[in-house]
Amino acid sequence: MISANYHTHTTRCKHAFGTEREYIEAAISEGFKILGFSDHTPQPYPEGFVSGIRMDMSELYDYTDTLVRLREEYKKDIKILIGYEVEYSRKYFEPLLAELRKYPLDYLIQGQHFVEDEVEGFYVGSATDSEERLRAYVDFTIEGMKTGLFTYLAHPDLIHYTGPYGIYRHYMSRLVEEAIALDIPLEINVYGFVDGRHYPCDRFFKMAAEYKPRFVIGCDAHKPEVVRQPEHISGFTDFLDRNGIECGDNIMMLKSKTHEPIMPA
Repeated sequence: MISANYHTHTTRCKHAFGTEREYIEAAISEGFKILGFSDHTPQPYPEGFVSGIRMDMSELYDYTDTLVRLREEYKKDIKILIGYEVEYSRKYFEPLLAELRKYPLDYLIQGQHFVEDEVEGFYVGSATDSEERLRAYVDFTIEGMKTGLFTYLAHPDLIHYTGPYGIYRHYMSRLVEEAIALDIPLEINVYGFVDGRHYPCDRFFKMAAEYKPRFVIGCDAHKPEVVRQPEHISGFTDFLDRNGIECGDNIMMLKSKTHEPIMPA
């Protein structure tokens, strides 16, 4: 059994289901000691651009206030952490951090879905045989990792490159090597596994395990029933075993608590 899950969403992202309380109760029933909420962070996008996959900037207070209250209510049963799954971008990252730091914040995880950003870039989960897009994903993800603000890298194999394995390995092994150098764990994504997505994939994790990076299991829960222990997910431990992955208790050192947060009046 693992003790912690740091990747949990809320309905504010517009594609998750269930209440925060339901996620917490599921975590307690599964024996977790730590549950981190890390909904898709809002972004200070240009006026008129509305994302369909993340909360609005105006929802930051409600997100935080809800979790602060539940953290207090459940403090004898489980440790609740407040975080975000963040898109690194050159244009929006610093203005975003300025807003996030106004609120209680325990950690950030990097979830790179777009390069360079959602407004002007491409979605990395779309199937592509473009070596240029693969290179861009790896370069940009490493650039985000080097900020030193992320506790771990979510679904590192989200990039859906369909070209030759040799090219895939050339670039993705560099991502693994940088993760090791920066001491950033790589996530094995439970939601992608149970939903039958192209990630987590054997070709990435079999290769990655050769370098012996740190791994972390992330439920990436978009519904409460995904907050589950690995042995309760059909086929998941087999995936770990055949790729030589060990995760231990799954407890992470949180990197991004760099301020003393105070709730706005």
